[in-house]
Order: sequence, then structure tokens, then C-alpha cells
Amino acid sequence: MNNIVDDQRIFALNGKPAGKGPVVYWMSRDMRLKDNWALLHAQDLALALKSPLEVCFCLTAPFLGATLRHYTFMIEGLKELEKGLNNLNINFVLLTGKPDLEMPRYCRKVKAGALITDFSPLRLSRHWKESVAKATDITFLEVDAHNIIPCRAASPKQEYAAYTFRPKAKKLLPRFLTDFPAMVKHPYGKRKHDHGINWEAARKTLTVESKGSSIKNYTPGEKGAHLAMEDFIESKLHRYETERNDPTKDGQSELSPYLHFGQLSAQRLACMVSQAEAPGVHTESFLEELIIRRELSDNFCFYNSNYDTPECFPRWAKETLQDHLDDPREHLYLPEEFEMAQTHDPLWNAAQDQMVIAGKMHGYMRMYWAKKILEWTETPAQAMEIAIYLNDRYSLDGRDSNGYAGIAWCIGGVHDRAWFQRPIFGKVRYMSYNGCKSKFDVDGYIAMVDAADV
Repeated sequence: MNNIVDDQRIFALNGKPAGKGPVVYWMSRDMRLKDNWALLHAQDLALALKSPLEVCFCLTAPFLGATLRHYTFMIEGLKELEKGLNNLNINFVLLTGKPDLEMPRYCRKVKAGALITDFSPLRLSRHWKESVAKATDITFLEVDAHNIIPCRAASPKQEYAAYTFRPKAKKLLPRFLTDFPAMVKHPYGKRKHDHGINWEAARKTLTVESKGSSIKNYTPGEKGAHLAMEDFIESKLHRYETERNDPTKDGQSELSPYLHFGQLSAQRLACMVSQAEAPGVHTESFLEELIIRRELSDNFCFYNSNYDTPECFPRWAKETLQDHLDDPREHLYLPEEFEMAQTHDPLWNAAQDQMVIAGKMHGYMRMYWAKKILEWTETPAQAMEIAIYLNDRYSLDGRDSNGYAGIAWCIGGVHDRAWFQRPIFGKVRYMSYNGCKSKFDVDGYIAMVDAADV
């Protein structure tokens, strides 16, 4: 077999041999046709075995606090994906239920010869894969299609901070930051000519809340993702470095929902941005966020299974937060008061409203938002729980290693250093309303969010 995928992207989840039946790609985190190493490897294996290729997605609800907002965005992208796969003579199959039960059942039904899946560092996804590996008698491979540098290859341990991760990543980047081969029309197996997936019936199986309105400012799917990428590179990349931390400016990429749902490849984005280098266009800041910070988050969640609790905090943060646990709090709020943006702070309320209205909060405001939840709750554990609940429920890019790592940074100093001692925060970095006022037009930001909520 002429393997077109770097072998360090591929990890065997069991030691079983491949059979002669169809190759099944269990798509989970990377929901795209183009630039998908897991799908490319699945086709490469199917071509070598002269077998049909099928792509399965298992629609599971509930899932880590996701609501109808998230499922709608995801399903619209999958509908587009179905058409693209069918054009390549590849069946797309939608299963419903728990993947650890449905995937082995489906593999037995079609007498699959091999099972491929994509990479996720999250506990629930890893638990499903462990269960599937035990329940299947065919080779089961995981291909890291989400990271530019495969998570296991980037580092064998949890990295302390960006400064320890960066040199390792930069050393490996030339090997992995490559272009993608194209998918080909699959020559084996005849696509089933039916009426396609009944997406409306699939929606009706979802027993999830409809918290938050539908999102109008993101067009779901690969086409929408690539258009958004092109728009960012053409109209905003040149000012990203100077405007990305100003919530009143449209200076961020707004691509995180597409990256989260795997509708856009981070590797494709990095290649396109790298090629956009021109006079007045500085790409270093964006590539630092896209590659180093983003992949450091996967490293964190993969090697620290307590990524969503204070157990993940570094020792210095645990100790100093414990020392200040009994410090008086001027304000304390219930979870529902946070959710309804009913605090005394109009800036915090605006950030929460922006997330509810737009499905995404400005990156700079996420830091302020999470740190104030720490300041206005009784314990860091309660602060973590509330911040994750709100982020996962309202942000389109919630339930993501970036979100868990970011909240852990804000509340527990993960990937940060100790700062000056102060009440409640101890040595965890502090942010204030007045500090924000010195950096951007706070009143302008609040007015901008208010105007959007019409």
C-alpha cells in the first residue's frame, strides 16, 4: 500500500488485521470532504484492498451540553457533505444513538474490513473509541486530521506552557505543514441509489434544548467555511495583529466554529495564510494562535484527563487559590444570574449577551468574562463549572479543547505563570474593568452588543 498519509498521524486502536469488506470511516470531529487526512487514509486503504468506502456519522444527543443551535449548524454542514461524497461514489451513512454501540453494530452489518476514525483528545470520545476497539474484530485506526502536527507526535507529555511547546512544534512543522492530495472518485462498490438521508427525521430524534437563537452570521458547511477563510485573508489578515484584541473592531478571523466542527482544515488555513505574506501583512500573530496555542490546547486535554476541573491547575495555582478561598467576595451570583447576564457589570453582561446572540464571544472578552466568574463565585470549582456550562451551551465553538484550556488558563493559571498576590485570585492573573477601559472603548463595545440585540 502506497501510504499517502504520514505514519505519525496514524495510531492503531487495536491489533486486529484488516479484512476484505468495505472500509468504514467513522467521521466525528472532522466533518469535511476536502483536506481530511482521516478520509484520505480511509480511501487509500480501500483502494489497496479494492474495497468500497463508506463514511458514517453517528448523531448522538445529548452531547456535552450542545443545544439545537449546535446540532443545526452541524447537520447543515453534513447535508452538504453527503452530496459531495455521493459524487465520489462514497456512501454517507447517518446513524443515531451511542457510537460505542452503533459503530460495532454497523461494521458487523456491512461486514466491514477496516474502521478508521479521526482524533479527539476529549474523555468521552476516547471512551467511545476504547469501547468500539474492544467490540470489533477488524483493524481500527485513528488518524489525526485535526492538528497540523499530530498530537502524539508533537509531544509525549503535557506541556507546561507555550514556551515549552513552541520549539517542539516549530521543529516538526516543516514535516507536517504540507499540501493535501485530492480525493478521487472511488472505483469500488456501487453507491446505493436511494432518496438519501431523511434529515428532517434525524432532527426529530434530537432530544436537546433550543437554548439560544439560531445563528445567522455563519454559513455552515465546507463552502461557507472556505468563503469565510478567503474573506478573512483578503480583508482582515493585514490588520489582525493590530486589531485582534479590540472587541469594537472586526479584527478576528471568526473561523473558530468552522475549525471546531472540522468544516475547515487548520492545515489548509495555515497554508493559505502563510502564502498571503506581503508588504504590510504580518502572519506571525495569527499562526501563533492557529498552530501553537490551538494545538497546545489539544496537548493539554489529551494528557490531562481532568481538563474541566480544578484538578488540572498547576500546583502553584491550586495552593494560592486555596489560600484565598475564604476571602470575602463583594458580589456573588447564581448560575442563572450569570446565564441571564444579570450582574452589576455592564461590560461582563455585554460579553455574555454577545455569546448568546452571536454564538461567539470576542476572544479578548472571553478572558475577562471567565476571570470575573472566578471573582463572583464561592470556589474555583464552581467558577469552572459555570464557565464551561455557559461556553458549551451558547458558543458554536464550545465543547472544544480550546475552550477547556482557555477557561483553565483564566481561572487556574494553566499555561500561565504566577503573578502578584491579590485577594480571591491569589497569584492567578487578574483583569479589571478599568484595565479594559485603558485598552479599548468599553462603552462602544457595550453599545455595539446592545444594538445587535434588536
